[in-house]
Amino acid sequence: MVKPEQAEVINNMKNNRNGQAAVLTDADYSKIRKQIRSQKYKLLLDLAWYTGERWGALVKLQLLDVYNLDGSPSEYINFRARTRKATPNGKRQTRQVPVHDTLAELLAAYKPVEGSIWLFPSREGDKPMCLRGADQILRTAVQRAGLEAKGISTHSTRRTFITKLAKRGVGLATIKKATGHTDLKVLSRYIEVSDEDVRSAIATL
Repeated sequence: MVKPEQAEVINNMKNNRNGQAAVLTDADYSKIRKQIRSQKYKLLLDLAWYTGERWGALVKLQLLDVYNLDGSPSEYINFRARTRKATPNGKRQTRQVPVHDTLAELLAAYKPVEGSIWLFPSREGDKPMCLRGADQILRTAVQRAGLEAKGISTHSTRRTFITKLAKRGVGLATIKKATGHTDLKVLSRYIEVSDEDVRSAIATL
């Protein structure tokens, strides 16, 4: 459980980035993943890491959104429109994300909960787990990893996904299509630009 004073530190870190969640390093991701005991919840973090989708949509994934009828991982992960955040014009759009090779291996090794249509079912199995529970799992793992001062939240994986693509030279139009954004201005807010990035850019002149 995250203590009130720890939550305050997290919020202060977020405020220092103008309300943006922290961007994770590969080492951060590995440390957090090691602190998650359940394979089910490890996979939840993995999906967030390799798809950049919001956790609210991740927890509502059905098995048929991720696996073929024969049980093998699908080529694409399907995030249904009704599970996703609405765009500024109020519409919700389905997003399909190509499955990264590493994620495909993780999905193939995972054993879904029997008797449920959900990838991440609640304890009863008749509905998906709630976002609040997923948030608590992440916060607990972050605390155990000793990373609570960084200001990490469920939105960190989406910011990280977008920032990593941008820093690897992927064009904004491609990132926009990959993430399901409809507005480049909104998308650009996700990309973290460090002082070192600026120095490197100036050095290319």
